[in-house]
Amino acid sequence: MSYLNDLKYKYSGFSIAEKIIFLNIILFVIPYFINTLLFLFNLNSKSYLELFLLSPELNDLIIRPWTIITYSFVHDGFFHLFWNMLLLYYISRMILNLFSPSTFINVYFLGVIVGGILFLLSYSFFPVFKGDISSMGGSSAGVMAAIIFMCTYSPDNEIRLFFFNLKLKYIGILFFVFDIIQIPYGNSGGHIAHVGGAILGFFYARNLINGRDIGSSFEYLWKFFFRKRKNKEEKAFFQDNPKIYKKPDKSEKQKRVDAILDKISKSGYESLSDKEKIFLSRYGEE
Repeated sequence: MSYLNDLKYKYSGFSIAEKIIFLNIILFVIPYFINTLLFLFNLNSKSYLELFLLSPELNDLIIRPWTIITYSFVHDGFFHLFWNMLLLYYISRMILNLFSPSTFINVYFLGVIVGGILFLLSYSFFPVFKGDISSMGGSSAGVMAAIIFMCTYSPDNEIRLFFFNLKLKYIGILFFVFDIIQIPYGNSGGHIAHVGGAILGFFYARNLINGRDIGSSFEYLWKFFFRKRKNKEEKAFFQDNPKIYKKPDKSEKQKRVDAILDKISKSGYESLSDKEKIFLSRYGEE
């Protein structure tokens, strides 16, 4: 149990991008264990993944609306995962140096959603895809949104490539053009989704430069969802721990908060117990 607690504490210290990367890695590994069990019982190992992949058919999206997000956590190979997560790690460091984690979440997941929508529309509109019902997985649309967002917001910033410096705007153009010209040569739906992510990243950055955050409504929705979930978890915790359910008076509360803060300064946040963390979250910010 102590090992799980240590892992939980380390995870809580990750940046939002590192948490997304960690989840992608875990969700990449878990199916291999599931597939082993299904193989031993002679069951189809592909059917359950379809519940999370994005189908090109609109009717499937209506039945499984969560797939517009969950497809981004399903990768079909190690290198597919590796390059996506490597790019996400480096571009997220640039974004999080300038913006809040909430902005990064907006850009990344709106890129995933817009990429998925463009994938669906393309399969419905272009004759070349007639009869093709291949589902899509991977986080590339979200990664592409983050890359183009940063390249648009800070176009003249430079990064070192081998023996020369290259401005971000040129890197963004290269990524976008590469996806466009690759559409006829395999993984067409995936490249179209990348283009959707790139379009979202571009317009998000341009609007932000002009003082308008186009992700504010989306941010309100996901924060409302997670706040509601957090409140339920806290309520359940205090019901299971009635000794700390009663709210202390101000003087008692302040003494306890001071003691917890003193413990953090000496031993770090990870040294706190679950009760102390919840107490600090519940009372320390009032």
